[in-house]
Amino acid sequence: MTDLHGPSQSSPSAAAPAGFPSAPELLGLGLRLRPWDAESESDVEAWLRGCSDPEFRRWNTPVKLVERLEDARESLRLRAEWAAEGRCASFCVTDAGSGEPLGQVGVNEIDHFIRSAHVGYWVLPEARGRGVATRALRLAARWALTDLGMHRLELGHALGHEASCRIAERCGFPYEGTLRGAMFDVGRHDAFRDVHLHARVATDPEPEPEAK
Repeated sequence: MTDLHGPSQSSPSAAAPAGFPSAPELLGLGLRLRPWDAESESDVEAWLRGCSDPEFRRWNTPVKLVERLEDARESLRLRAEWAAEGRCASFCVTDAGSGEPLGQVGVNEIDHFIRSAHVGYWVLPEARGRGVATRALRLAARWALTDLGMHRLELGHALGHEASCRIAERCGFPYEGTLRGAMFDVGRHDAFRDVHLHARVATDPEPEPEAK
């Protein structure tokens, strides 16, 4: 499941500690993960294409749709504000060699008191079938469970999204159960569908490397 909702902080205890570091660039597995830039036209265009892609919308119904370039820019600026507050970290997934944007991976709803967060991702149509989501999630999860200091990461996806289920399992997020009516149904804010919940904790072993 991707980044559908704004980060929630129900109590001051969830806030980032003083001196909380900004999200770094993450390199590895042929990818470079970097913060999105709301002032970059290529980043804004990539965000718009990702959020308006039919396959994305098949499985995700954001609270606010991104349908124009200005919508995309506003969305990225808002995420930058949340990141500055330590509430999320949104990474533009790029090819380590060419710098081409490939997708998004986010560590969201960060709670610094109980040290938990939610992760989500999407991949642009032209980058699918290359293991991008798996590699990006592995990098982001490792960072969140080590440098960021999280103890538990949760990943949810719509029931029936088998590709996302496989990605979660490959990245060390075993299936934990089904959440009933936990996300909006396709294109609607007045109906709901079930979610498969996966999770990984800091004491879990690193997932096995992908076979080449």
